[in-house]
Amino acid sequence: MSEAIKGLQPELLWKYFAEISKIPRGSKNEKAISAYVIGVAKQFGLASKQDKFMNVVVKVPASKGKENAPLLCLQGHLDMVPEKNKDKVHNFEKDPIELVRKGNMLMANGTTLGADNGVAVATYLAIMEDKSLVHGPLELLFTVDEETGLTGANNLKPGFLESKILMNLDSEEEGSLYVGCSGGRNTIGTWKLKTDSAPKGTVALKIIVKGLKGGHSGLEIDKGRGNSIKIINRVLIALDKVGSRLSMIEGGNKSNAIPREAEAVVFVPKKDVKKAVSIVAQWNETIKAELSSVEPDLQIVTENVEIKKAKVVKKDLQASLYQTISALPHGVLKMSADIKELVETSTNVAIIKTEKNTIEMITSQRSSVASEIVEALQTMASIFILGGAKIVQTEGYPGWKPNLNSKILAIAKQSYKNLYGKDALVKAIHAGLECGIIGEKYPGMDMVSYGPTLEGVHSPDEKIHIDTVDKFWKFTLEILKNVN
Repeated sequence: MSEAIKGLQPELLWKYFAEISKIPRGSKNEKAISAYVIGVAKQFGLASKQDKFMNVVVKVPASKGKENAPLLCLQGHLDMVPEKNKDKVHNFEKDPIELVRKGNMLMANGTTLGADNGVAVATYLAIMEDKSLVHGPLELLFTVDEETGLTGANNLKPGFLESKILMNLDSEEEGSLYVGCSGGRNTIGTWKLKTDSAPKGTVALKIIVKGLKGGHSGLEIDKGRGNSIKIINRVLIALDKVGSRLSMIEGGNKSNAIPREAEAVVFVPKKDVKKAVSIVAQWNETIKAELSSVEPDLQIVTENVEIKKAKVVKKDLQASLYQTISALPHGVLKMSADIKELVETSTNVAIIKTEKNTIEMITSQRSSVASEIVEALQTMASIFILGGAKIVQTEGYPGWKPNLNSKILAIAKQSYKNLYGKDALVKAIHAGLECGIIGEKYPGMDMVSYGPTLEGVHSPDEKIHIDTVDKFWKFTLEILKNVN
């Protein structure tokens, strides 16, 4: 048993959480974890099936006396976001997640934890093993590739599920019941890379932005956190004063994460190196002051580098690139007028990368209102086109419209009050949940989503509040008991 989970309750759930943490399961690498789930089902004599995408359904018979309860589906996703700190040596294709416990928090050592959505997977594995639980007939649905394309949910076929009721355990605030979510799409801009040889009499300087919190591009988009791509662009524009020429720029690596780090290599005249370093230092102080309360660990630094046969971006492309990044909005576009504190529409400047022949930028747009996401897409496309980029926009995923008359919502609300003597909060979430797609695939599905409290998902700061897991587990069992 991992020392990090020793003594934690519920013991069975934490046992399985530690076990699946040993299995690499980054998005699109779910073969091993999918096989593990089937193996556990077989171990306990439970019927299971797997589709060609590696989605899995496990059937759990009703406990004695609950045979006539309606069939209920519990759903979560097998994959996790594979993010790590830049200085952390970790291979997400083969290395286990190193669990670290600090007081009431469980986290990983320099990587994402995978509690999103490993806590649901562990819950369902525990339910498979524990024959003492009281519940009706269950379908446990494990989907794949939620984090990078919702591929598993998108490819569910008619008949794979028989349930008409679904509980998604992929939310991140204990005591909250989610009944709606945003839809999302990406806008990608690409420039053909045009270069010159680095000017004579210049030297290479690397600009690095690091130490930002990053986080989920939906859940944390309203927290005022810094965006490394937007920040480094401000510094690069300032370096135009010394005639700097851009050689490469990189930032972010997940479209659904606020970028935490970025770096660029520029060539500056030898005589102006000290001035360039001074400009970067000044911007470090300026932006640290702007973000002091939310990004205390932000650093903007320079490093000397040597590059042979160096190329720089042509001046007109460099100008277009800087102007486009400057013009692209990042953050909240509109708050909901109907649900207090709900972000209705947002956009995330997520990734920029310099390839052999192109420079590519990926942005993501979210909204719970279909017409507003179209407007956000139009805005982003227009800016890219004005900046000379070619654009592609992804099909994305649908939102989930709240149904406040939901029967499973009513059962969940009453179950929470029975246990804890207070009302659960009913909310919608500014993030993509598979409920939107599943509801589209299986019309009439009655759904609710909830989970324990997580922080910093999609970043190496991801952590789970240990005490909320026991509450979440007891709440789940109370709902199962009350579904009749």
